[in-house]
Amino acid sequence: MHLVSFNVFRTLGLPNTTVLKPDQFLQHRQLLQQADWVLFPEYWQLNALVHGLGCRVFPSVASYRIGHDKVEMTRAFQTVAPAHTPWTLIEANGPVEQERVWQAMPHPFVAKLPKASMGEGVWLIETRADWQRYCEVTDVLYAQEYLPIDRDARVVVIGDRVLTAYWRTQADQGFYNNVSRGGRIDNSPVPAVMTDLALSLARDLGVDHAGFDIALVDGYPYVLEFNRLFGNKGLAAGHELQDAILGYLRQSSEPSDPREPSDPRPAWPTAV
Repeated sequence: MHLVSFNVFRTLGLPNTTVLKPDQFLQHRQLLQQADWVLFPEYWQLNALVHGLGCRVFPSVASYRIGHDKVEMTRAFQTVAPAHTPWTLIEANGPVEQERVWQAMPHPFVAKLPKASMGEGVWLIETRADWQRYCEVTDVLYAQEYLPIDRDARVVVIGDRVLTAYWRTQADQGFYNNVSRGGRIDNSPVPAVMTDLALSLARDLGVDHAGFDIALVDGYPYVLEFNRLFGNKGLAAGHELQDAILGYLRQSSEPSDPREPSDPRPAWPTAV
């Protein structure tokens, strides 16, 4: 199995892997077309690699497209797990829509920029002034109910299994659980109801490399978002992540029936 990687740091230790710079990919068309897998391309490369060169990419196309935008992500969650998605209003950013959302949402509530990560672009809206400041910097209104939590769980899914799960407790300044914003890692056991939800979402949506953020309210899990390129601070040392990726790539490269060609798309179970 020959691999081509566009991210040397995320594919260290993978055997038989050629590393390329993303902006040089057009100089290596034949190499890319002959590779069994193309790993961690930039988002802007996706259409050219998949539809132009016919490459099989990891993470999956769904991981890229759904994970690229919180609006698209939330709408995907609402289709496959509406009961586990916090109540969310998404509107164009106009004066009428601003007032409608402000009146409809119970206060306080959370507002987000569609494209942000590591806790950036997230506001706790408590006052009209908070809301106005948010409206001035976004093209799309994204308002979500505030969940009364002081922690959430990061559930890491690789391929078709949960690799690890850990708690992220609230930062000293409050509200943020992201490690990059001062949240702390707690390795206490994460309930199966949370890991099961993350794995179910991944399978239903075709996401095969993601860190899902799951909240627990009175024992009931809610999905907040997932990150395709999640941090590694909560992961165990060693090659566990690389081994999981390699094992999944090998498994997905093998045809289920030797008489049939290999299909790069994972055969996810249908939603119930």
